[in-house]
Amino acid sequence: MRIIPAIDIIDGKCVRLTKGDYTTKKVYNENPLEVAKEFEANGIEYLHLVDLDGAKSQRIVNYNILETIANRTNLKIDFGGGLKSDEDLNIAFESGASQITGGSIAVKERATFLKWVETYGKEKIILGADCNNRKIATNGWKKESSWDVLDFIQQFEEEGVQSVICTDISKDGMLQGASNDLYKEIIVKSNVKLIASGGVSNMDDLYELKEIECEGAILGKAIYEGRITLKELQELC
Repeated sequence: MRIIPAIDIIDGKCVRLTKGDYTTKKVYNENPLEVAKEFEANGIEYLHLVDLDGAKSQRIVNYNILETIANRTNLKIDFGGGLKSDEDLNIAFESGASQITGGSIAVKERATFLKWVETYGKEKIILGADCNNRKIATNGWKKESSWDVLDFIQQFEEEGVQSVICTDISKDGMLQGASNDLYKEIIVKSNVKLIASGGVSNMDDLYELKEIECEGAILGKAIYEGRITLKELQELC
């Protein structure tokens, strides 16, 4: 299982939210590059970089931070947040993203998202399946759709989507464990490469996600709050 630390960006700073609520913002470091370099120094190979300003404004905003991290580390970066147009996507890849994640765009402009999969390849485009009470959420998690998360994933799998990041919003930033039952269901009922996101609080949570055969696990607050050390992650990697 791939270990994928997250860096969420607001105003150029490394922050974390709780359940996607911008009013709960907590700044952990004013220099995201510094955080990324520390991850790399401890054996981490992957990074989930989220442009929260972009998610709010519906366009890519913090591509300069993506470019800086890509140029000054060897981390393989999955970038998401506010990617709504071909231009946004081009900027992300030109700035050094290895992969991008699209969530709201897949709900609102399905044809555009599927065109991205066809143009760039299924290994480059990740489906973001962020849900609350199983319903897919959009617009930086501020709006809830009628899509059931499993139906959503299965329909995009039929169209060639290979990788999915699934975040249970109710778990995000709560440090109370991941949505293992939901992830088990998705893994049993689809063949996507499932990356779990939200709720990881300790190493046991990571081992449980590995046990149910998640392809990757994204974690953030557990690292920043000292619940999981980079040394522990290095040993797991």
